[in-house]
Amino acid sequence: MSQLETGFTNVQALDPSIIVDLRYATTDNFTHQVIYDFATAIARTGTAKKLAKASELLRSQGYRLKVWDAYRPVSAQERLYDVYPDPSFVAKPNPNFSHQKGVTFDVTLCDAAGRELEMQTEFDDFSVAAHRDFTRTPLQEKHYQILDEAMHSAGFFGYENEWWDYRDTQMDDYPPATADPNDFQIAEHA
Repeated sequence: MSQLETGFTNVQALDPSIIVDLRYATTDNFTHQVIYDFATAIARTGTAKKLAKASELLRSQGYRLKVWDAYRPVSAQERLYDVYPDPSFVAKPNPNFSHQKGVTFDVTLCDAAGRELEMQTEFDDFSVAAHRDFTRTPLQEKHYQILDEAMHSAGFFGYENEWWDYRDTQMDDYPPATADPNDFQIAEHA
C-alpha cells in the first residue's frame, strides 16, 4: 500500500456532499461530554476514497451519507472506555484498531435534503436492538439494506453489534498512525 493511501484525508475534500456530524465533538452522545476538540472527519486516504465511493452510490439513488464518527485519537478512545468499559460496544484503547487507526466510520442514511432516515435505533444504542441481525420494521429494513449495500460495494464490512459501524475490508493493511483532524480543515471561501 502506498504512502499516499496510508496518509489521512478529510472526507469532505473527496466528497462535499457527505454530511459530517461528529457526535463526540459535542455533548450529543452517550457520555454527554465533549470527547474530542475537532469537527473534521478524517480517515486514511484509501478508506476515505471508499467512503466517497459509497456516497456516490447513495447519491445516485437520491440519498446522502452522514458521518457520526471517523478517525478517533487514542486519547478520545480512553475517555470513551473510561465511561463505558464494555468492549462489545466500546473498544479498549489500541492505536492499531478501528477508529483509532482511521479505518472505520460510524454512518447513517439521509434523504437528499440531509434528513436522517429511520433506522432500527439511534446512534450509540448499546442494546441488542443495535445488532445487525435484530428484527427491523419494513421501512427500517429498506433503509438499512440501502446503506449496507452501498458500504459493502465500496469495500467495507459491518460490525455485528452496531448497525452504523463500518470498517475498511483492508483495515489490517494499515499500520497505526496518528493525525490532528484540525490540520485537515477545508478553508472557507469568502
